[in-house]
Amino acid sequence: MTDVPSPLTVQDVKGYNSWPFVQTLGGGLVCTYSRGDRHSIDERSRGVYARKSMDGGRTWAVESKVVNTPDYGESAIGKGVDENGAMLLWVRCVGADWHHDLYRSADGVTFERIAVLRPDPMPMQITDVIHVPTVGLMCFWFAGRYRDLPENAWGTLVSTDNGRTWKQTVVEANLMKADWPTEQCGIYLGDGRIIAIARCEVCDDCPQRRQFQLQSTDFGKTWTKMRTNIGDVKISTPSLIYDASTGLLYNYYFHRGMGFLKRRVALLEAIWDHPTDWPDFELVATGSANDHHAGNVNVVAENGVHYCAYYSGDENNTAVVMFPAEGTKGT
Repeated sequence: MTDVPSPLTVQDVKGYNSWPFVQTLGGGLVCTYSRGDRHSIDERSRGVYARKSMDGGRTWAVESKVVNTPDYGESAIGKGVDENGAMLLWVRCVGADWHHDLYRSADGVTFERIAVLRPDPMPMQITDVIHVPTVGLMCFWFAGRYRDLPENAWGTLVSTDNGRTWKQTVVEANLMKADWPTEQCGIYLGDGRIIAIARCEVCDDCPQRRQFQLQSTDFGKTWTKMRTNIGDVKISTPSLIYDASTGLLYNYYFHRGMGFLKRRVALLEAIWDHPTDWPDFELVATGSANDHHAGNVNVVAENGVHYCAYYSGDENNTAVVMFPAEGTKGT
């Protein structure tokens, strides 16, 4: 089961290199990630960095700094592109006050901060940017403290001015942890339809441990939340790719504690409104089985190849890696 090629290395300098995001830009790939000393979001040494590759991830240019200020622990939390094709990157800033900054880059090397957000409720994370016609740029967010109390929420953020300002909408609030979809990854499908897969935060032996499937048919105004049949997850962040030419939807996730990068591939129409009909997983790549010290896959597609960025290591040192997975041909 582990006889798969090794991933490519993006960054493996000493430290906790983690939580990567990958985006296509200018004919190449840009991989952003966070580095600190341990698995912690509030350490002041933590900053955000980027590297660019023009050969499919085989080699990477010198690292550039997105941001690393002494008063905040900064982590990359979401990526995308704006209406002009420039890269967007959400950065969580944890310090005396929490806020979320949005950076823009036209070249994947220099990043300009274009927005500072302090929404209420304050998100734990704002996720990848998607484009929704007639609406604007859209992101999911989730807020909570990972406790088994009715205090968790999620919803959307929408920008109509190319990322400069954002309007927050709460979809659900006062949720128990078991009912709380987190780290959502969404895809706009056309005709007002949006689908997202979300992580669940419940324990290993809980029957509710299944990925969530979120659906909208009205450009994100209203949502239906369902549980899938995908339970081989342990705090696994999903990442979606949709191939409109084949109708295939790819659901990537790293099975923490097991060390496997997996994907499930389904015809969109087969699982739309049928979240328990996802087929069995395919093994894509491997990584560390050291519990939380590997995972958080983020994927982008280019010319039929799915570039999967994740991190892997132990409690002291981790590396950001990438695996180029071939897409499946439609039937």
